[in-house]
This record gives sequence, structure tokens and C-alpha cells, in this order.
Amino acid sequence: MGGDYAARRLAAIKEAAFEILAEKGYKAASMLEIARRAKASNETLYKWFGNKQALFKALVEDNAREARELLERALSDDGDPIDALSRLGPVLLEIVTGEKAVALNRAAAGDVFETATLGGTIADYGRETILPLLTAVFERAGKDGLLTIDDPREAAETYINLLIGDLQIRRVIGVSSPTVRKEAEARTARAVTHLRRIYGKA
Repeated sequence: MGGDYAARRLAAIKEAAFEILAEKGYKAASMLEIARRAKASNETLYKWFGNKQALFKALVEDNAREARELLERALSDDGDPIDALSRLGPVLLEIVTGEKAVALNRAAAGDVFETATLGGTIADYGRETILPLLTAVFERAGKDGLLTIDDPREAAETYINLLIGDLQIRRVIGVSSPTVRKEAEARTARAVTHLRRIYGKA
């Protein structure tokens, strides 16, 4: 029971941190306010995380873990790799343009002139989490003769660029709305069509 209680408190603290981050931004988000919102003591937050940067780093790691699990589920079968990319696109767009990702990217931008640690954490746990999964899909597409691919990692990066473009940064700076499913599916279809043109069999 003690473990369950601690897990619930931890979840409440992280949820409060996301709420305050979305409402006020990284600079104005204080450990004290997060503690009050979560109905926890300030001492508990410092005991568990040490400082604000460590708390938000934990949020980045949690978000990356959730993203990886979603992507792994989208790629869970050994069917057609092109179909896998079509399934994956909307999931990936939801991950990188969702409210949590946007809030964390804004936090990283706000931390540039303080500790400059969050940006590196997002890079380590974000793109570097996604790329190996995508690279494996393109390796399979090449082996199956579906696409002509010399460098699967480069093909994975091309897919990300075609799929996301500047949408993520537009969400972060507040000039684009969250991606709806229909739009995500359309973007995915365009990305896969362009991939076929770039890497298609001659």
C-alpha cells in the first residue's frame, strides 16, 4: 500500500508540473507552486527530484518512454513495412505535436539560458528513441525489396522530415493548432507517397 501511495503522489506531482508548465511556462513554474498544486510538501519535491531541472527531466523521460511504447505497438507485427509506416505516422504526429511534447519543448527553450540541460535530454530521449525503431522498419523494407535503400537511418530521417516538417516548431511557437486525426492521416499518406518516389524500385 505504501508503494501505491507513493506512486500516486509521484503521478500527482508530475501532472501538476505539466499543468503549471502549460499555464505559465518554464521560467515561472516553481517547485513550491507545483507542490501546492499536487497537495504535496515542497520538501518532498526536493527530496525526490533535487531541483526543478531534474523534475522536468523526469517528465521528458516519462514522455519518451510513453512514446516508445506507442511506437512499438504501432510496429508490433512483421507485416508489410510500408503499411507499418502508414500506421506509425499518425501516432508519431500525435506524440511530437501533443500538449505534453509542446510544453516540454517550450521548457527546453526557456532553460537555454539557465542550465541548458533539458534540450539535450529531449534530444537524447526523443529523436534518438524514435530513429532506431524507424531504421529497423527501413532495413526490413530494403531486405524485402520494397524500397531501394543504401542507408536505412538516413531513410528514417527522411521519413521524419517528410512527415513532420516544420509542424512541431509551429506548435511550439503557438502558430499551429493540435493535429487532428484526419490531418495526421493525410500528412502520413503524403510522406509515404514521397518515400516511394525517392526510394522506389526503378
